[in-house]
Amino acid sequence: MDPEMHDSEPQRTAADAGWHVSRYNLIAPVPEKKTVAIANLYKGTCAEYSPIEMYLMSVLDQISEGHPIIERLSKRGVIANFDERAALETMGRGACAGSRNVGLTICPTMSCNFDCPYCFENHRAGKMSAEVQDDIVALAKRMLETSAARGLSVTWFGGEPLLAPDVIESLSQRLMALAEDCGAEYRAGIITNGYLLTLENVRMLADHKVFSAQVTLDGMREAHDATRHLAGGGATFDRIVENLRGPIPFHVSIRHNVHAGNRDQMDALEAFVRQLAADSGNDIVYYPAPVADSAVAEERGKQVSLLCGGTDSEVGIRQDASRFTAGRGHYCGAQSLWVVGIDDKGNLQKCWESVDKPEDSFGTAHDWDPKNPLATASNLDNLTRYLNTAAPVPDEECRECVWLPVCVGGCPNKRLVSGRACVPYKDDAEAYALALHARIGEEKAHKGDDEQSE
Repeated sequence: MDPEMHDSEPQRTAADAGWHVSRYNLIAPVPEKKTVAIANLYKGTCAEYSPIEMYLMSVLDQISEGHPIIERLSKRGVIANFDERAALETMGRGACAGSRNVGLTICPTMSCNFDCPYCFENHRAGKMSAEVQDDIVALAKRMLETSAARGLSVTWFGGEPLLAPDVIESLSQRLMALAEDCGAEYRAGIITNGYLLTLENVRMLADHKVFSAQVTLDGMREAHDATRHLAGGGATFDRIVENLRGPIPFHVSIRHNVHAGNRDQMDALEAFVRQLAADSGNDIVYYPAPVADSAVAEERGKQVSLLCGGTDSEVGIRQDASRFTAGRGHYCGAQSLWVVGIDDKGNLQKCWESVDKPEDSFGTAHDWDPKNPLATASNLDNLTRYLNTAAPVPDEECRECVWLPVCVGGCPNKRLVSGRACVPYKDDAEAYALALHARIGEEKAHKGDDEQSE
């Protein structure tokens, strides 16, 4: 072949080379500017794009595959040369059996000193026995040895876990020693109402590698005390806040359970938490979470007006835009073989919203063996039905949805109990993209580009 003729042959277009506009872009005009914000849900990026960039993105079948815009757009994920949905599904399959970390949600007690009307749990008296603690340590050893995981993470839950600090202390010591023997890093967190987060308990938690805590405030004093009161009655706001003012050497997330009765207090509570962090010097942050309906709330007569499934768009956008990240193949640990919840009796569940329901258990800490997870499960369906909600999501509408990298089919427990629960802002894509744009901004997007090009 004549070399000159070869050199003059036209290059492939970007489209011929497999480049296409991402199926997971959300686009919104930036107010008072001629640019648009594009959030790519697969890559987890958000940036502004000029009219010329938008034009070039629309003519991938005409521009050369070597055009410099290709590298810029592809690094941000707004164009791709692979099947993003297939990649998400591969991530999902891997998450089911992936074994980098063993996660245990442990309930030292299912008792609670609060009586919150929207709580999804049925509480019961008592605390974990020494025999069940032995079973948990043995189970953790089996899971670490079988998985060869390099991490063991524990979440203390309940009930109110600080009603049984002795269980937390004794189990922590044994699990920390086990992790060290297995060459795994140990980390823990706690979900507590904060009423018992005293200096003594804070020191105990810190000494046992608790790195984070979640505490709920339902608004300012009056609104909070109306719903998060002591069992039998009694205010709790002032005591919780006083506990939070004390020295706390780990991160604290203040969860605001947003319902119709306290929705108007989001800004005030966020400002209060910010000032509380500044005054105390503690690492305290605020985040809102819409309150969903529950059977327990119905039985209690709906003492609060719920947002019914978390369908409030503004609250959902505010919550999720603050934790925007790259797409993933699974929703939560319930879809992993190596993450389990354990109640005070040693029953194993796949979701912590079921820890109060023995009928949802798939086995016990005493009997279940991850070397043969199916044969040793006493109720196998309670194990497999959660694992099988992971990607590929068993729902064609979800698989076709632009929000798939964000929700990955949604909460598996809600899907199994009451049906698919879409993101609350599903029909408000522009507002979500602009919320991300406001949070991330061009500077962070450019920094991400630089990091990816290294």
